[in-house]
Amino acid sequence: MEELAELKQQLTEQRPDGWDKLPDIPLYMDQVVSYLSRQMVAMGDGDALTSAMINNYIKDGLVERANGKKYDQEHLAYLTAISALKQVMSVREMKVLTTVGREMRASERQYEYFCNYLDQAMSDAAAHIDENTSDRDLPKLVLDLTMRSYAYGLAAHRALTILAQRTGHEDLLKKKK
Repeated sequence: MEELAELKQQLTEQRPDGWDKLPDIPLYMDQVVSYLSRQMVAMGDGDALTSAMINNYIKDGLVERANGKKYDQEHLAYLTAISALKQVMSVREMKVLTTVGREMRASERQYEYFCNYLDQAMSDAAAHIDENTSDRDLPKLVLDLTMRSYAYGLAAHRALTILAQRTGHEDLLKKKK
């Protein structure tokens, strides 16, 4: 099936820029939005970050405010990670990760971890796709991928709760009243 072969290729080949390839000159918001649209594997129009979303992530404390009106490598790294994480995590959940990350003060190293884990996850997902899957077996593929996503999601949410508790950030997971 041609569409599955294309999906497998995207999952195998498309990766965000590593830290050393992130622009080393500060960017304005419109440049950031344009750059981020090329950073992640996007399967649909709703995957991209908009300037309004970026501003909301700044207000929510996920990303530091711009330096003047310009965004540097650290901003781009966090926003790239948020582009992926927003697909499966709430803002409150992402806040735990970004808060713990800032406390560790190792943005470059964390971003490289993110890129490595993303690479492995994308490669694993691609390995589960048989481009010769028939239309009849396509529902089985969808169910297989969905159940893996569900199981990993359960494990991730529990591990995040443990992280929040152990770092004293469980308040970040509570809904605001």
